[in-house]
This record gives sequence, C-alpha cells and structure tokens, in this order.
Amino acid sequence: MFLRSGRVNVEIGTERLILRPPRQGDFVSWARLRRESRDFLTPWEPSWSKDHLAARSFRNRVAWAERVIRQEEALPLFLIRHEGDELKEEELIGGITLSNIRRQPANAATLGYWIGEAFARQGYMTEALMALCCHAFEVMDISRIEAACLPENAASRKLLERCHFHYEGEAQAYLQINGRWRNHVLYAALRPDRVAESDAIGF
Repeated sequence: MFLRSGRVNVEIGTERLILRPPRQGDFVSWARLRRESRDFLTPWEPSWSKDHLAARSFRNRVAWAERVIRQEEALPLFLIRHEGDELKEEELIGGITLSNIRRQPANAATLGYWIGEAFARQGYMTEALMALCCHAFEVMDISRIEAACLPENAASRKLLERCHFHYEGEAQAYLQINGRWRNHVLYAALRPDRVAESDAIGF
C-alpha cells in the first residue's frame, strides 16, 4: 500500500486500486456505473433523488467532498481500478466514505461504501476497506470505525467481519432505505492499541 496525503489531496494505493476523492471529470463514469448498477444498489441505499444522476448534482457532490475533506469532517473516496504499478486507464468501480468524523473524546467515524454490480464479489471492497482502515487508524488517528447494514445483507456482513469489524447489536429504524425505515445491524472496528488500552482498564 502507498499513501500520498495533503489537506485535500488524499490518495491511497493498493495492489489493484487507488482510493482518491471524486473529481469533476469523473461524472460520466460515475453516472454510467450508477445507472448500470441501479437494480443492484437500490435495495441497500436511501432512495435516489430525481436528479441523482444529473451533472449538477454531481458537481455539488464534488464540492461537498472538497469541503468536508478540508474541514476534516469526512473522507469520501472513489475506488479506481488499475493494473500493476501504473494506471493504464482510470476505471471507476465504486466508492467508500468515512463520515461523521468526531474528534476527542470519541475519535470515531462512520463507514459507508458501494460498488458497481460488475465489480462485486471480486475482493475489491475488501482491499479498499482494509486500506482505508489502515489509513484511518495510522494517519488520521481514528480509534473507532462504525458501520451498519441491513440484517439480510449477507455480503456486506461478511465483508465487515472479514475486515475485523465486530458485531455490536441492532438499531431499530436506523435509516430510511429504498423508501422504508429499516432496522440495521451494527458493527465496529477498533484501532488495535486502543483495544489493548480498554481491556487493560476493564471496559
């Protein structure tokens, strides 16, 4: 894994991916991927707005990403697939976000992610999530990353467990998904040295 990081220009590299913030030039690829994956994604996401795939909406999304990264409130990243050591051609395959970043005393953040249907079940999101957790713990000094998913989303639950997230319980009517208020199962990953500290004092 490699990392290049500035106040706004975060870039995390893995064997097959580069994780970086969205850019205005990503609109066509993003809209195409989301459109082609609509049936795959909508059962697990909040209802899409009428202008979800519009250029103006995407411009606002990029502006929001730049602002929250600069203010250290969130870290929204796109997953860009590459081959070997060089980008032969940028191929957007999904997104992953740390949001709701809270500093002391919590030092916690909330995780969200999505991937295009054509790229699912190929290990890409596992690769991205492991890299993002490493960045969050070691570079951002986050102690706790929280995640939630629908109880029946077996793929998402397996992903979280594979990436060392631990089940913590269930929240009633946690999020409105695809037009309905839904219960979610809750998971969290803790920075290893903070786990040792909490164990030592009896938590």
